[in-house]
Parts: sequence; structure tokens; C-alpha cells
Amino acid sequence: MKFNTKTIHGGQHHDPSTGAVMPPVYQTSTFVQTSPGKPLGDYEYSRASNPTRTALENALASIENGTRGLAFSSGLAATDCVLRSFKAGDEIIAMDDLYGGTYRMFTRIYKDSGIKFHFVDMNDIDKFKSLINENTKLVWVETPTNPLMKLADIEEIAKITKAKKILFAVDNTFATPYLQKPLDLGADIVMHSATKYLGGHSDVIAGALIVKDEALGEQLHFQQFATGATLGPMDSFLVLRGIKTLHLRMQRHCENGEKIAAYLDKHPKVKTVYYPGLPSHPFHEIAKRQMSGFGGMVTFTFVSGKKDDAIRFLEQLDVFTLAESLGGVESLANHPALMTHASIPEDKRKEIGITDDLVRLSVGVEDAEDLIEDLEQAFNAI
Repeated sequence: MKFNTKTIHGGQHHDPSTGAVMPPVYQTSTFVQTSPGKPLGDYEYSRASNPTRTALENALASIENGTRGLAFSSGLAATDCVLRSFKAGDEIIAMDDLYGGTYRMFTRIYKDSGIKFHFVDMNDIDKFKSLINENTKLVWVETPTNPLMKLADIEEIAKITKAKKILFAVDNTFATPYLQKPLDLGADIVMHSATKYLGGHSDVIAGALIVKDEALGEQLHFQQFATGATLGPMDSFLVLRGIKTLHLRMQRHCENGEKIAAYLDKHPKVKTVYYPGLPSHPFHEIAKRQMSGFGGMVTFTFVSGKKDDAIRFLEQLDVFTLAESLGGVESLANHPALMTHASIPEDKRKEIGITDDLVRLSVGVEDAEDLIEDLEQAFNAI
């Protein structure tokens, strides 16, 4: 199947008991057994597996070209499940520009675990290689990154990790499998905050892991089962419903994102636009090589460099909604330093380029003309 067909049919089957086209919401905690230890069917207890969640997990595996998908209660729960594979003395190399929640988990939740984290610009391959040693067990990358839209060459990094027998995980939340397939490029694990584009309607919190290696998939499933961060059946249904329109939504997100980026790139009050579809973007060539489009996330700074201008601008928006999160059908605006990335220390934010005048836009699927008009009136107010 080609991708657009996979989003609707990939890994999916009509309900065998009723013929329902969409998988029912199996709102049950447990399943009958005919004799002790002998369940009637394939299910025993919903923390281990649930038919609605299984339908979602099969769809996740299909659209990412993996063999096993796992659905979690949040993207951070999915990330935490991966980290539970490691022990004191292990080392993890991560992209220097990360979602604030990921950075917080790495540096605060796991700070006393004995796992050592290194943060590096993954485009400095020599620096990256210099950090690898016999204790290195995982490389964690976002591409494009949140919020600076930095890219990493997945295929190049995968060659290094495979040669060194190091696990390689890619957070594919911003690109989605519509634009980028990390497993096909050599990654071992794909992570999603399914709250974002996969769900697509700002009505669910969910996470996902997808792998190609069946043994790794079984290990991660055991860790999920043993710690309990599973996705409930109703939320599974919502994400599965979202995936069925992923290709349609992402096409419009990309179209609108390119228009908004081009508008901002010419605006006299805008200093820098971070969007991989712009030829001026430092990783534009990587984006063209490993992505089939450039997405709907656009970040920019002001010529004035003033935090107050960013705040005033955000307060004036009407069609764009000032809120955290991203990837929904509605356009959202965010101030990373005060909102999504506030958990990152100020000196670290400045070091990687998250300035106080930085604004992140999640461009939705509205009419682009209305979005541009809204941005223009907000600029006129500062």
C-alpha cells in the first residue's frame, strides 16, 4: 500500500464479531477465561493489551513501516519506556535542541539514576563521534527540532550507530511519517507525541513507539506492561481516527506552513524565520533529501529582539490561539521561553538559541489568507 491508503487501511481489519468498519471502543478492564490461565481469546487484561489499542498499534506500525507499535498515555511516557532499558553507567547522546519535557526528563528525573547524558549539535559529526565510547547505549534525536527547526541527517547518524551497535531513536513528532520515515533511514526506534499531528484535533494526550526489530518491540512492550503507562481504549480510538485523515491534514499543514514562512521571511519586523522549506534555512538540503515536505511548524524572532514585542504580538492574535501543544487542525502560537521550554534553564536556552523574542507557530488547516491577515494585524499592534 502507498502511504495515503495505509493511513486508512494499514494493519486494519473489520471487527470479526460484528463486521464493524471502525474498531469498537472496548471499554473493559478484563476478559473472561474459560479455565484458570486460559482466556477465551487473545486478551486477558487491558494493561497488557486491549483490542482498540491493538488496532491503533497496528496502524502505527503500518504507517512507520515497522513491525511493532506501542501506544502510551503520553509522548513522555513513551520516552520514559525507552530510558528504562538502561542502567547506571550507561551513556546517552542527545540532540542539543529538544522538547522541554524531554530535556526535563533527561536532566531531572534521571539525574540520579547513574545514566550520563551528553547534549550535542548532531550536525557536528566529529563532536558527536568524539562522545561515543563503550558505555554509549542510545542516541536520541529530534528532527526537525522543537522549537528551532534544526535537522539531523538520520541516514548518516544511523551508519555510525549501527557500526557501533548503539540504539538510535528518532522523535518524529514534527515531521510525522507523512513527511519522514526514520526506520527506513536506519533508526531503531521512532517516538511520537501522538497528542500532536497523529491525533490532530487537540482532544487527546497520547504517545507512541514503533520499531522494526521484533525482539526490541517485545522488550519495550514488557517494560510498558510492567510500569503501566498504557493508552486507554477511548483515547486509542481517537488517535486511530486521527491517523485516518493524517495525509489530508498534513498536506494542508505543509501548504499553509510554506505560505506563512514566506510571508514572515519578507516582513520588516521579523529578523529570522526558522522553517526547513526556506532556501535560507541552514539544513534545507537535508530536509529536501530526507523529507517529502516541510511541515506546518514555523518559528521566528523579531528585529527588535524584545521579549515585550513577542508577548504583545501573541496577545493580539485572534485566529491563532495562544496555547501550548501543536499539530491540531487549529493554528496555535506559543512563546517557548515562557511556555513549552520554560523548564530548560535560561543559560541553556540562550546557548542553543531559544531567545526571549522567539515565537513558535503551529500552522493549522484554516485558509492561509485569514492566518496571514491575523499575523499582520498583530504585527501592526507592536
